[in-house]
Amino acid sequence: MTIDPLLLLQAYAIGVFPMSDDREAEEVYWVEPKRRAILPLDAFHMSHSLSKTLRRDQFRVTANRNFAGIVALCAQAAPDRPSTWINGPIEQSYRQLHAHGFAHSIEVWEGEELVGGLYGVSLGRAFFGESMVSRRTDASKVALAWLVARLRFAGFTLLDCQFMTEHLRSLGAAEIAQRDYLQLLGAAVGGVPLGAGSGVLSAGAGVAAELAFAPLARDAVTGSPLPPILTDAGPLSGHAIAQLLTHTS
Repeated sequence: MTIDPLLLLQAYAIGVFPMSDDREAEEVYWVEPKRRAILPLDAFHMSHSLSKTLRRDQFRVTANRNFAGIVALCAQAAPDRPSTWINGPIEQSYRQLHAHGFAHSIEVWEGEELVGGLYGVSLGRAFFGESMVSRRTDASKVALAWLVARLRFAGFTLLDCQFMTEHLRSLGAAEIAQRDYLQLLGAAVGGVPLGAGSGVLSAGAGVAAELAFAPLARDAVTGSPLPPILTDAGPLSGHAIAQLLTHTS
């Protein structure tokens, strides 16, 4: 059974998110960590090797082009991750949330092959990272660098990473107490009228998400125009991303 999209957004707004025990599990449970990992958007750590990879535009990066593909890739077992927490109900729930405009993906391509990326949820000026995946060296780091740059450009104030890992720590993530997290969360999502019920879903994720993701989601083949709200598309090349994050991290 999938999770109602409005319920899912309301859970994020109070600091709760769903998980399962493994890919084959049928049940979903709610998690509220006592310590929360966040990545301050002005503190991304840009290593020399990652900067070189970005500046060479080694990968092609898009947003929301293949959300289902990224979630499926994140859910796959790998040598370093024999099982994942993304079961069938969770996968379907986030695909529904994506259809409403609140769940987003960053895709990293090598030619026409999807080799990495991430997905998460936007609500107000908060982005909740759900999972990231890499099938090539630095692919997930490239996705995260693009995400940080796009969120900064769009005026986001919170990038929630949920649980701390050494990988995230090396990229600048910090772990904070629950009460401090809830203060940041309240400031980031306080303007979202979740009490409006289904009207929230029909209204979409809002201006910040549009600014962050729409330029990367447009069809590069047909050259479809950007939405009228976007008078400035922000950083849209690996070189620009590396320059922005190197100068301000």
